[in-house]
This record gives sequence, structure tokens and C-alpha cells, in this order.
Amino acid sequence: MTPVLVRSLAAVSAGLLVFASFPPRPLWFLAPVGIAVLVTVVTARPMRRWAGFGYGYLAGLGFLVPLLPWIGVYVGPLPWLALAAVEALFVGVFGALVVHLRSMPAAPLWIAAAWSLTEYLRSSVPFGGFPWGRLAFGQPDGFLVWLAAVGGAPLVSFAVALIGSGAAAIVVAVVRGRARRPGTPGQGDSARGGLLPAVTWTVLAPLAALAAWPLVVTPDTADSVGREVTVAAIQGSVPRLGLEFNAQRKAVLDNHVARTLELAGQVRAGEVDAPDVVIWPENASDIDPLRNADAAAEITAASAAIGAPILVGAVLVNGDGTTTNSVIVWDAQGGPGERHDKRIIQPFGEYLPYRSFFRLFSEYADRAGFFVPGNGDGTVTAAGITIGVATCYEVAFDRAFRDSVEAGAQLLAVPTNNATFGDTEMTYQQLAMSRVRAVEHGRSVVVAATSGVSAVIDPDGRVQQRTALFEPAALVARVQLRQDATLASRFGPVPELVLCAGAVAAAGVALVRDRRRRDASGSQPESGAASTPATGRFDREDL
Repeated sequence: MTPVLVRSLAAVSAGLLVFASFPPRPLWFLAPVGIAVLVTVVTARPMRRWAGFGYGYLAGLGFLVPLLPWIGVYVGPLPWLALAAVEALFVGVFGALVVHLRSMPAAPLWIAAAWSLTEYLRSSVPFGGFPWGRLAFGQPDGFLVWLAAVGGAPLVSFAVALIGSGAAAIVVAVVRGRARRPGTPGQGDSARGGLLPAVTWTVLAPLAALAAWPLVVTPDTADSVGREVTVAAIQGSVPRLGLEFNAQRKAVLDNHVARTLELAGQVRAGEVDAPDVVIWPENASDIDPLRNADAAAEITAASAAIGAPILVGAVLVNGDGTTTNSVIVWDAQGGPGERHDKRIIQPFGEYLPYRSFFRLFSEYADRAGFFVPGNGDGTVTAAGITIGVATCYEVAFDRAFRDSVEAGAQLLAVPTNNATFGDTEMTYQQLAMSRVRAVEHGRSVVVAATSGVSAVIDPDGRVQQRTALFEPAALVARVQLRQDATLASRFGPVPELVLCAGAVAAAGVALVRDRRRRDASGSQPESGAASTPATGRFDREDL
């Protein structure tokens, strides 16, 4: 095989390794290995930025194509493959930045910051971004997740990338050291000297994660833990999967009412504790209960039977024909109360940008909804508990729960509807996000899903209880209400912005260095393509 083909296959393998690190597989440690393989591919030999982009793009496809098939499970492969192809562009940009930054001092640090920059861009554009597949979301079973309490999901992703880029530097230093002829003046010392900083960068993130562990298991202050409450999550399941599951909207509502009434019977029999609050999933009532008296009566009866307010996921119809994806606090005595209108809505699902254009490519275009985003701080109050709500897609975005915690959320809830994605890995990927958010903000998280997986997650990210897929179920658990703010909650977006600024600054310095080098040599090598010993190498000076 040609060297280009070998490197291409290695790049695709790098992406596959990152994919394999994501749930439901507990192989979180493969993510830094995948990053290490990709960085090695684009640093082991001099190459130009466009080549780095190409290898990065191949790695992006190897990662995102198997990660996202749930996108097209009921609408065909075109949306799935198109999304993967677009999002892989950001991994391609990372590959180009690796080539550009490889000759910088402390290169592994800046390369990891470059990954943070591309994740930030991918989470922001286009159409509000698509954060799915951030490295942090594959880490809830690993110890690096402890860094989420310090710098949120962005710091966890950076740590994974730093380990990977540092490991790549170790590989390159060792291989090049062995390849140099014995007796060449200074070469052996250079190789050995380049190994030490590479090892240092590689172990820095694990050491930082171990140092962060006490912040995860111990509240910041003595009065940071509030009272314990009992919460229930209802998984009513659906009559059938797919895009048409809500064609039997009444059956979906009936399922959740029936499971709540069953739980009420268990409470009366003394089999389980009475909940202080009950959480239903997103789309539990796609019949607007504010307009439909029968739906309202059923929900009221369920609340009366269980003796607690219910957070009802409902689709509300607005006067202009648009819809709102809402979570309503519903109490038997007062009826509907506070509500959270989903603020971050899903493009190409809940709404379709450029509908007339995309209609040309897919017959499913007109099935996209006409939802409009809400506003507010992402909290509701039920039974005296301030609950932060991130509905389904929102949990992928840092700002959703950050705003809730700033507004005083003591408990976090993720009502979600995964029935439209069938028997795919989507629900496990989303559960992993909720686990990261629990550590990030030091809050218990309750996930209520229509068809599963529903779960109760402790503030340290461990799953206290969970359900199976496609089975009606009710989870009842005691959880602590937390008052404290983690460092991540206090810092907000600052750590990610600092990492992105560092990557941009390093790229600017690398550009200046390249221009000076060209002026001094009289040639025009692109970054990473120089042949002089001091440049274009991932070795001692570059580390």
C-alpha cells in the first residue's frame, strides 16, 4: 500500500476509536488513543495544511458516520450522511491546525486547545451548532469526567485531547529517536530530551483530574446540601416507534397517566415512598392540555392520585399556528402553573430552516415541525423545589443548565422523547450527557424518557436507577437538593473561551514564525513542510 493510503486508513481508524469510546460501550479510554493516532498521522511526516485537513476529515467521517445513524433511522440515510459529512469538516479543520501548530513550543498543549476551538465552533454554527459527539460526552465512566466540576464539558474534552496529543508526541519522539543513526552528534540527546516534555503533557490531565476528585464528592460548604426529597420519573412508553408514534397521541398520554396511577397504588400500599414531585417525559401529552379539556382532566386526575405536582411534557399550539415544546407544572389543586418552553430547538426536526430549499432533497422536509423557541431562565418551581429543565436536545448545550443553576436550580430534569429514534444508541449517548451535566453542576439529574432510557443520576455522575428500553416503568428515588455552585457553574463559559483564545493566539504566533522562517531561508515551505532540523518536527524543540 502507498503511504497516503496507509495514513488514510489510520485516520479513519482514529475516528473509529473515538466512536468506540462512546456509550453504550464503557471504552472511554479509547478516545485519547484515537486522538493520538490522528495527531501521529499528521505529525510523523512533514505535510501541508490541506493534507492535514484531508486526514482530519477522514477521521471525522470515521467518528461521526457510525455515531449518528439514529438521525436517519426513519427518514433514510441522506440526512444522516449529510450531517456527518458537514460536521466532519470541523475535524478536518483540526487536522489542518495540527499541521500548522506542530512546530510550536509546547505543541501538544496548543493542539489540544485547537480541538477545543473546533468543538466550540461545531457547537455554535451553523443553525446554532450541533454539540453531539463532544469528547466529554464519552467520558462519564472515566475519571477525566471529574474535571467537569472545574471547567465543565469543555475542560473534559480538552483533557482527552491533551492526553492524545501528548501520547502522539511520545510516539513520534521514540520512533524518530530509534531511526536516527547512533553516533550522530546531538541527535540521541535531542530524542531523549524531547521525550520528557511529551510525557509531562500526557500525564498533566490525569493528575489534574485526580486533584479535582474531592470537588466532586464533597460539597463546597457545610450548608451547601439542602433537604432530601423523593422524585419519581414516569416512562409510559409509546404505542409504536418512529415518526408516526404520536399518531396515537391519546394513547401516549393514556400510557403516562396509567403508569402514574399504578405508582399511586403502590404508594397507597406502602410499597414505595410518596414522591414530592413527578416528572413526565417530553411529548407525554402531544394533545395540548391547555386547549383540550379531556387531556387536562386526565392529568389532573393523575396528579390528585399521586398527591404531587407533575412536570408534564406537552406540545402547545400557539395562536399563529406555531407550536411550543413545553414542560408544565401541573397540580391537582391549581391546574397548570409555571412552565418551561424549550429554548434551544432542533433544526431539521422541530423546525426547518430554508424549508423550500430542503424540500427539493427529501420528502420528509415537510414533516419537520413549526416549533418556536421559548425564553426564560430554564427553571420551574414545583413543591417548593426549584428545578432546572433541559428538554431533550437542550442537554447537549452548555448554556442550558448553566442558566438554570444561575437561576437557583436545586435539582435538574431532562424530559426527553427518544421514540422517534428507535432502537439506536441515541438514548445512551444522551444519558451520558446528563451524567456529565450532573458532575458539572453538582446536582442530581432526573431523566424521564417516553420509551427509555430513564434514569436518576447522583451529583457525582453515577446512575442510581435506570429503566430498560420500551417498557413502561416508574423510578422513585431520594435525592439531595444542592445549593452550592461548582467551579464550573461559577466560571461559566470562561474556561472554554480561554482555551479557544489560546488556540487562536498560538495559530497567530505559528503564522508569524513561518513567515520569518521563509524570509530567512528564501524558500516558501508551509507549516510542517520544512526540511530543516529545527522546524516541521514534532521533536524536542517543538514539544
